[in-house]
Amino acid sequence: MQIAILVLEGVFDTGLSLLLDTFSTANELSGELVQRPPFLVRLVGVTESVSTQQGFQVPIEPASEIEVPDLVVSPALGEKSPELLARALERRDVRDAADQLTAWSESGARVAAACTGTYLLASTGLLDGLQATTTWWLGPDFRQRFTSVELDDTEMVVEAQGRVTAGAALAHVDLALWFVREHSPALARTTSKHLLVDGRPSQAAYAMSDHLAHSDPIVERFERWARQHLQDFSMACAAKAVGTSERTLERRLRKIMGLTPIAFVRRLRVERALFMLETTDDSVEKIAAAVGYGDGVTLRTLLRSQTGMGVRQLRRRQL
Repeated sequence: MQIAILVLEGVFDTGLSLLLDTFSTANELSGELVQRPPFLVRLVGVTESVSTQQGFQVPIEPASEIEVPDLVVSPALGEKSPELLARALERRDVRDAADQLTAWSESGARVAAACTGTYLLASTGLLDGLQATTTWWLGPDFRQRFTSVELDDTEMVVEAQGRVTAGAALAHVDLALWFVREHSPALARTTSKHLLVDGRPSQAAYAMSDHLAHSDPIVERFERWARQHLQDFSMACAAKAVGTSERTLERRLRKIMGLTPIAFVRRLRVERALFMLETTDDSVEKIAAAVGYGDGVTLRTLLRSQTGMGVRQLRRRQL
């Protein structure tokens, strides 16, 4: 597979390194080096030179001078806030990169992106009408900016019609392993074990609702109230507390968070339960009662569905 990694000025160092290290490790472990490695990776750009966010020079080839690759990957931009990302999308090199992505896609290349690189991919329109994911804390901003994309920011990796997106920062390795697994599930397992990477099907176990980037006052008031009333949550009381109707509250939550109020409260309950599992020795039943559930079975089922992990795995995590 011919892979072009599209590197822009200020690229996130770790993201770029994870892509390169994962593909090179898979090549070394493939047992095919005497013939031809499965992944032929090239670093390409739309400017004469590129420096990473930390100031390291990256040797790149002109994107316009290479043949159409099988796969184009856009690693994360260095910017981490909605304001800085908005400015980055207006840069000349970012617009040129978007044009190059579109041209390669129209010529048959598959396209992929991780973390804030999904902003570049979404700006081309190539994700319109498709499911995608992005870094969890930018979900609300992404959803408002790219209204035609069906965003699920709980997922780690999402594939739709040949376009593959991955979540936050270290999800670059999940993205690379996704393509390694497509080539050979056995090679992906071996590579992940060498890199000490466990399966991470969801970002939900890592997301912190109070770090989500949005500036909607109704959503902010609702979140503060809901956190204080996880045990006795009521939609009617929530709407009254934030000074709006239930219908308006639901509409605003869907627009900003992509969730109903009940689903958002469920996310808050998961977040609180995860914190308690990691920081206390309380029983699952006691934690369930603390976050508003009548029994531990319900909480266990919810945690498994939201994080892809059981209680024992979650207790062992040290984040």
